[in-house]
Order: sequence, then structure tokens, then C-alpha cells
Amino acid sequence: MKAFGTEVEVWLLCSCCVRNAVALVFLYRLPWKYNSEMKEEIVMSSNKQLIDKLHEKKGLTKDEWIQLFESYTEEDRLYAAEKARAVADSVYGKDVYIRGIVEFSNVCPNNCLYCGLRAGNKNIDRYRLDEDDIMECCRDGYKYGFRTFVLQSGEDPHFTTEMICRIVKRIKEEFPDCAVTLSIGEKSYEDYKAYRDAGADRYLLRHETANEEHYKKLHSESMSWQNRIRCLRDLKSLGYQVGCGVMIGSPYQTSECLADDMIFMGEFKPEMIGLGPFLPHSDTPFRDEPKGSYETTLFMISLCRLMLPEALIPATTALGTIRGNGREQGVLAGANVIMPNLSPVQVRDKYMLYDNKICTGDSSSECRGCIENRMESIGYKVVISRGDHKKL
Repeated sequence: MKAFGTEVEVWLLCSCCVRNAVALVFLYRLPWKYNSEMKEEIVMSSNKQLIDKLHEKKGLTKDEWIQLFESYTEEDRLYAAEKARAVADSVYGKDVYIRGIVEFSNVCPNNCLYCGLRAGNKNIDRYRLDEDDIMECCRDGYKYGFRTFVLQSGEDPHFTTEMICRIVKRIKEEFPDCAVTLSIGEKSYEDYKAYRDAGADRYLLRHETANEEHYKKLHSESMSWQNRIRCLRDLKSLGYQVGCGVMIGSPYQTSECLADDMIFMGEFKPEMIGLGPFLPHSDTPFRDEPKGSYETTLFMISLCRLMLPEALIPATTALGTIRGNGREQGVLAGANVIMPNLSPVQVRDKYMLYDNKICTGDSSSECRGCIENRMESIGYKVVISRGDHKKL
């Protein structure tokens, strides 16, 4: 079709949405003055169809994922969030689970290019909590309603398998109604089995990226994507509730990388998914890289909820760091977990994966009260519960 003025070719997707929609694609030649408005309308319509498909089918093709990440609008994001919130509410109601994090060591032999705990950071004040310190953190947390304790550290060789098992057993013996989650990095199958036999319930190990070439650009040569994936599969085979996850907007990340992440998580089916924006640390090689997108992080939370309705998805501290009400918006996008800090206040500012981390000066009671008030302000409630993954 010939039109007056400058001519451009666009694909116009016309759909007749009468029950079973049938999409017909036509090639039109349109004047430039109409192109931008119609293109935006066409993309929004197409993206909403993909979100609907994800909701129904629990997956998309790689090309469809790439289209979503490259062309989504704020309207698309809010559309996905509304659907994701309804899905989360149908599975978990208005309950928000809290996990108490105990950051017991900031010592790490690895040199991940994004992490403030990296071995090459000579400006960090290293510390370790002893076993009694860790137990005291858990006692403090239990008093304020925490029924999951997350033991998190760098891959500190000081804490042997025997020590970790002893700590897990002590927690389970003193607090038998609580879950123990470990987040202590890459270990052998034998180590993971020992932790599990000692009573550990869950394990968090972000895969960071499902694209092997991208992984190489984020980590030192001593680390490998294959080993990270091996660890996750070992954990699954041992019966842990397993958490993986992604840094949104990390250096060199592309829409194709994010598509690979969604496909990997859809196939792996983790019980927990950690999604947070990349935030630079001033003592790392990525110090000058831009922050990850707040909006894309929220969008990813919604997409993961639609793909894996039963997943436990935190509204992360990083989300609250990049935006004051980030954790509330994370829950409204489909998240259902918050992870306040139970570590001693005097060491919290030494466990800095990224700069300007929030809540480093608040006591455990202050963190608990703050989170409860924030959740109530958006119509959700913090519950005293282990908050286990639900299998529908």
C-alpha cells in the first residue's frame, strides 16, 4: 500500500481476540508520522499476549523471551505485575515469610569481579563469627518471630564441613520448629550431603547467569559455569529446597542472557529464586559500571512468578537499596519473602557485596518492626512460619 510522505516498512500484528485469538501478520508501508505511535501500540499488544501465554503455558521460546526484554514498556510491566500478584496470592495468600540472615564471615578466596568480598579487595576489614555468636543471633531472631535462619558467608575455608555440620545441628536441636538455609558457595557433593544429613533444609546458590560466556566475564579463571551448575544439580538430587538467581543488569548482560536465565530456571524449577539489581562496589573492577535496572528487576520477579507459581521469591535488600520502597514494590510484583539481617550490628557494614547497603545499623527488633509495618502498608502481613515451598 502506497502512502504519502516518507515511507517505512513495519510489521503490523493484527489479532482478532474472540476466544481463540488468531494472529495474522501483514506487511504495510506506513507514513513515518504514524509509525512510532502504531509501533508502540503493536509492541504492547504483542507483549501482553506473550505475558498471557507465559501465564497459561509456564514458558516461552527464546525469541519470545528476547522480545519481551528488549521491548517491554511500563504498561507491560504493570500488566505482568498484576497477574503475578494474583498468582502469588492464590498460592500463598497475603502472607510474607521472613528469613533471618546471619552473615558469619566475609572471608572469601574467590575474586568475582562484582563482589565487595572478593579476595583482591585489600580495603575490607575481614571478620568471622564463632559458633556461639551465630547461636546468639539465632536466639535473638527466634524471639522476634523468625523461623528460618540463613547462614551466609564467603567461601571461607576456616569453616570446615565438620564445623558447619555442628552449627546446623545445634540450631536444629535448639530450634526444632525452624528451617536452616545455607548460602556458603560452591562445595563438593560430599559436603552438601553432610550438611543435609546434619539437618540443613535449604541452600541458596545464585547461578548469576545461565550464559557460559557471560559467566566468564563476571568471574575469575579459577571458577567455572559448569561447576556452578553441577553444584545446583547436586543440591537438587540431595533433596534440598534449592535457590538460584540472577543479578539484573550485570556488566555484559544482554537480553539473550536473560532469556537463557528464564529458560534455565523454567527447566531447573528451583524452589527459591533470588533476583536483585546489580549494584557496583567501589573496591571492585566493576566500580564504574551502571546500576542494574530497578524496573527490569521487578519485571523479572513477575515473570518468574508466572512461570513458577509456587516459587519462594524474595524482595531483596538490593531492591530496597536501589529504591526506598523497592521491597514493597517487589512484593506487589509477585515476591513473597523478605530477608532481614540478624548479624551483630558491629559487623554488618563489613559484609558489603555492594555499596550503600541498607539496614546495617538497625537492631533485629527494629528490622522486624520495620518490615512488618512496610508490608501492612501494602495489604500484606508478616507471618511466624518456616515458610516452606509449596508443591501444588
